[in-house]
Amino acid sequence: MDSTTQLLWLFILAIPIACISWTVTHEEVFREPRDFCIKYSKDGKTFLKRKFFYLFTCEYCFSHYVTVAALFFTDYHLLLFDWKGYVIAGFALVFVANAYMSLFALLRQSIKKEKTEIEVLEKKVEK
Repeated sequence: MDSTTQLLWLFILAIPIACISWTVTHEEVFREPRDFCIKYSKDGKTFLKRKFFYLFTCEYCFSHYVTVAALFFTDYHLLLFDWKGYVIAGFALVFVANAYMSLFALLRQSIKKEKTEIEVLEKKVEK
């Protein structure tokens, strides 16, 4: 695979990684399992139990595991064609996926702010 194709794969493969990581760690559809994990990440009796459950509440942490699964299913590697290429690809995918999630979070925050401003303006107009 040439360098251009590898870079294209990097930016495209990071999209589903970001989507899965964000959905599991933030969206309403996974709220109950996430609440369960949050509880045990705070109240777990052992260090390992707390850290294990924390992995499912942090999009950055969870994106590492989604990336490992993506690498397993796609056999994607970056720059090098041995195990080092998989390591480089893994960290690059995590970086790009988390950049996507950060942009998405900023976009959602901006939309929420605009909705709130509109509601305030509507209340002023009603008075």
